[in-house]
Amino acid sequence: MKRTNDIRETVRQKYGEAAKTVLSGKGAACCSGSGEGPDPISEGLYDAAQSAEVPDEAMLASLGCGNPTALVSLAEGETVLDLGSGGGIDVLLSAKRVGPTGFAYGLDMTDEMLELAERNRLKAGVSNVRFLKGHIEEIPLPDGSVDVVISNCVINLSSDKGQVLREAYRVLRPGGRFAVSDIAVEGRLPEAIQKDMEAYIGCVAGALDVDEYRRLLESAGFVDISIEPTKRYRIDEMECGCGAKAIEKLSPAEREQWDGKVFSAFVRARKPGS
Repeated sequence: MKRTNDIRETVRQKYGEAAKTVLSGKGAACCSGSGEGPDPISEGLYDAAQSAEVPDEAMLASLGCGNPTALVSLAEGETVLDLGSGGGIDVLLSAKRVGPTGFAYGLDMTDEMLELAERNRLKAGVSNVRFLKGHIEEIPLPDGSVDVVISNCVINLSSDKGQVLREAYRVLRPGGRFAVSDIAVEGRLPEAIQKDMEAYIGCVAGALDVDEYRRLLESAGFVDISIEPTKRYRIDEMECGCGAKAIEKLSPAEREQWDGKVFSAFVRARKPGS
């Protein structure tokens, strides 16, 4: 429980600082340990057309590892939930796609991100959106209340991923879709990396082994599961992006072993039913 609370508080602080950077007009958010140069995980995820649909601040606050709005076709009138919605970019893009008869929720635990997201909602002039404060392990929505659950590089930050997936399953309607971008790994990362908080914040240490990810989805009740790698990362890229001492200390043999084994992925699944 102590580690769970420590991880949650550290993530909250770091992402709060990232939001403050954007709120103060000082540039793009950055949650890496080094903060130097572009983040190899979060850069270049949205095309020009999508960027034009949202306020600049929403784009500057994007800290994802993919583009979940490209993962799933949204229909007019559907309800979407974004887990860990940050500055609101994926919520705002989803709200436009489901139209005025649909609705988009964003859930985040960080006050500063919620403030930024609400500011972006007002700038975008979008009314079919609501940002909720809470934890992705305890979604503050009733059973069977949404058609689609999305998320962008957030589930890996949870210390109880099985609970997150069970909650996602709970709030989905029968036939509902789970479509997230996340970080995964082939194998089990060295214990030193798993315990390195900077590597955790940098979305590496908390990454699930791909087989474990599939097992947890199945255990939650999901079917039609697919996990599709979209970008693999070299050790030097992760070292630059995370600034984690445990990654810096890997031996040459370990660097060779783990090169390309950590990757961004599209994770899709469905709740059984009509």
